[in-house]
Amino acid sequence: MIEINYQKCGYCGACVGVCEPMVLQLMENMVIVTNENKCKKCKACEVVCPLDAIKVKQ
Repeated sequence: MIEINYQKCGYCGACVGVCEPMVLQLMENMVIVTNENKCKKCKACEVVCPLDAIKVKQ
């Protein structure tokens, strides 16, 4: 499960850029999860987030 803390998120798109299966997208200044089933749970999005706003749970 991908959890985004929108109160922390700065909408920089860093997580979107590293998401290889393109599960995350930046739309209208908001990061959205498009198809969580495609998530590889690699946690690259979690690592790259400068504000610690995204968590990938098993």
